[in-house]
Amino acid sequence: METAPGEITAALERWSEGNPGGFDNLMHLVLDELRRAARFYFRCEDDDHTLQPTALVSEVCLRLMNRRKVRWENRRQFFAFAGQLMRRILIDYARARKTDKRGGGIKMSSLTGAMDREAETAIDPETLLSLHGALIGLEAFDPQAARIVELRFFTGLSGEETATALGISRATVTRDWTAAREYLARELGASAPAALASA
Repeated sequence: METAPGEITAALERWSEGNPGGFDNLMHLVLDELRRAARFYFRCEDDDHTLQPTALVSEVCLRLMNRRKVRWENRRQFFAFAGQLMRRILIDYARARKTDKRGGGIKMSSLTGAMDREAETAIDPETLLSLHGALIGLEAFDPQAARIVELRFFTGLSGEETATALGISRATVTRDWTAAREYLARELGASAPAALASA
């Protein structure tokens, strides 16, 4: 059953105020959505990917725990921030894997061991890093379009959900999403993730 936006906003307020158990209550309300976002990302290509959806969600939760002093305004702000966190974690992971493949000695593995081994796996590190670089370019002249890519591609939100998360119209999401995809396709060429074209 979908959690009402007001419930999440109230939980965010309690957590911001230092309410005992506030974080646990919030996670109870948002965990399914975070898991769905992680599964969406891991739907693609690279067979030897060792980070898994449960590990990604665990890392997001750990980083959120350290954000106690943030004054959360609403569900929209929270999920936009969670989308940015997922992107950062995935980019950090891709960089570490790239270093490891070059003999740098850094070894990344799932935080949960054998959990989620049946999950579909994700884009290879080189492609992900190229996408990250192109998104930085997009952010420089159209931050909103970059946020839309983050929410649609990295967290798997629908157009309607993205509009709600960012507080903009569905038509604006559609327009900016189309323009962002065209920009990323030009920037990345053949290395553009297939999932971005079909998302």
